[in-house]
Amino acid sequence: MDQVKFTAMKDGDREDYAFLAEHEVEFTKGTADRLLGALESLDEGLSGYQITRLGHSLQSATRAWRDGADTDWLVSALLHDIGDIFAPYNHDEYAASILKPFVREQCTWVVEKHGDFQMIYYGEHVGANPHKRDAYAGHAYFDDCAMFCERWDQASFDPDYDTLGIDHFRPLVREVFAREPYDPAVIQPGLRVPLVEKALAATRC
Repeated sequence: MDQVKFTAMKDGDREDYAFLAEHEVEFTKGTADRLLGALESLDEGLSGYQITRLGHSLQSATRAWRDGADTDWLVSALLHDIGDIFAPYNHDEYAASILKPFVREQCTWVVEKHGDFQMIYYGEHVGANPHKRDAYAGHAYFDDCAMFCERWDQASFDPDYDTLGIDHFRPLVREVFAREPYDPAVIQPGLRVPLVEKALAATRC
């Protein structure tokens, strides 16, 4: 069997859908490499900054690495702006949707809301509300998102920063997207893992 028999989904049978399920599972194994390719395409995106969007993503992840962040934080920092090309008006939600099945809820929430939190740095200059983050006051992950933006996001536009290359992070992306999607042992709603682990940071360059 090389393809399904139906031309309308309602006409498919068990054999058709078993065939498709097998193909879809195999296709998902390439998700990490497709994302890495999309990440590299950020070099073709928005210009005007002193570094490229890929450079910003790598620099954010590098700062997270040097802060001793765990794998979920590292991959989230790396991919937090991956929606810039395809979803410029909701890039944060786009990135969070990609990450959601494979990382801790804490990280997904922070990536989803980071656009609102970033407004504190520039909102007043573009006629937007710089205090948009206040809508989430009291949320369990509020302080995590504030720290994510302060330490890793807003600071990562420096052409002179010693940024690690994409090859440093490839294994981590592949590890995360090889996980069982929506595994409760990974998602762990309500769990807060620190962004900064000083002991681990001291071992990283």
